[in-house]
Amino acid sequence: MYQLSNNYLNIGVLPKGAELCQINAVNNNNQFMWHADPNIWGSFAPNLFPIIGCLKEDQYMFNNTKYTMPKHGFVRHNTDIKLVSQTENSLVFSLLYNEDLLKLFPFKFEFIITYTLKDNTLEVNHTVKNLDNQTIYFSVGGHPAFKCPLYKDEDYTDYSLVFETNETAETYLLNTQNGLLTDKTKPVFTTKNSIQLRPDIFNEDALIFKDLISKKVALVSKTHGEILSVSLKDFDYLGIWAKPNAPYVCIEPWLGIADHEQTTQQLTKKEGIITLPANKTFSASYNIQIHERHLG
Repeated sequence: MYQLSNNYLNIGVLPKGAELCQINAVNNNNQFMWHADPNIWGSFAPNLFPIIGCLKEDQYMFNNTKYTMPKHGFVRHNTDIKLVSQTENSLVFSLLYNEDLLKLFPFKFEFIITYTLKDNTLEVNHTVKNLDNQTIYFSVGGHPAFKCPLYKDEDYTDYSLVFETNETAETYLLNTQNGLLTDKTKPVFTTKNSIQLRPDIFNEDALIFKDLISKKVALVSKTHGEILSVSLKDFDYLGIWAKPNAPYVCIEPWLGIADHEQTTQQLTKKEGIITLPANKTFSASYNIQIHERHLG
């Protein structure tokens, strides 16, 4: 595990997939991330690239050729991603295209993820470099899972997700048989700007939002106040998810989304796909800020 520390937080990142696996307070050792129990869900915060969610039949088409891609892409669990730079407050990891990846994703690229710790905030920056002589198409996003409840005297239902502004958005429902997006929506906000967590709230899979106004969402305890917030400044979509009855919640900034059940499977037409011309670079960041009252 690679680590960063300052006066507020300790951060840990696994070599495999460059996956954030630890955020804890220096003074009182409060652990803010889910512990990745393999009997429930054995991940901490997978990095999602070059797709998000499921593809129809795990396949897509590009230039009349069919390619197979696993759910959420090939960065998570990837052992080829390498630490390329480390400073007092940052870790930089890189995954470069190779012959095996070209069979899944026919583009020459470099995927870079940078973790930067400043005071009580962690910035997670995703950079994609197009090293090809053609336009490349991709999605990118995060999947951090936070411990919930944080304290022993609490229940899951003591927690809400509070958005920075009032919302009218509804969640888009997934087809529970194949994980593909449908046109069906349903309201999930408990108040105009909050969603109370319940053990059964994810019985129909993730909550998926396409049209939020807010660019920040906070995890808030009714007894202990705001625990942390996630800033979505560069991201157009948001996923919220956990296994039903599990003691965590994922707050997932996305640039991209699962295939629609009526998809043509054409990569260039995929909803939310990013288009990056030859020799250009793309970058997007989200921030995780831990509220100071929980740092001891």
